[in-house]
Amino acid sequence: MSAGSRAAGRKRRPIEPLLWLLFSGGGVMAGLFFPILVLLFGLAFPLGWIDPPSYADLHGLFSNWITRLVLFGVCMLALFHFAHRFRFTLWDGLQLKHGVITAACYGTAVVGTVLAAILLLQL
Repeated sequence: MSAGSRAAGRKRRPIEPLLWLLFSGGGVMAGLFFPILVLLFGLAFPLGWIDPPSYADLHGLFSNWITRLVLFGVCMLALFHFAHRFRFTLWDGLQLKHGVITAACYGTAVVGTVLAAILLLQL
């Protein structure tokens, strides 16, 4: 058996397991971090339960590359979680099965991820 026939006989691996991995990672990140952020920035700081951090404190926090990396990961995973959930909502819920839907959902997640990277690099 030649090398060419072995390569021709191989099946292409689907990307679906990677998308499910991003979906589950995004669900975990969103479930852990978003309730804390909503509690802090939506209730505790505006209602005066806790003194809000100063600009210098937040700038110092976001100047750290580890903080930026974590924020990038949270944003990226949350965007892919949304894309996967929305795609399957359209496919299963509304029975709209088309390749354009897949490209639009994941394309939006990729564009959002690139924008998040650009914004975090500008801090």
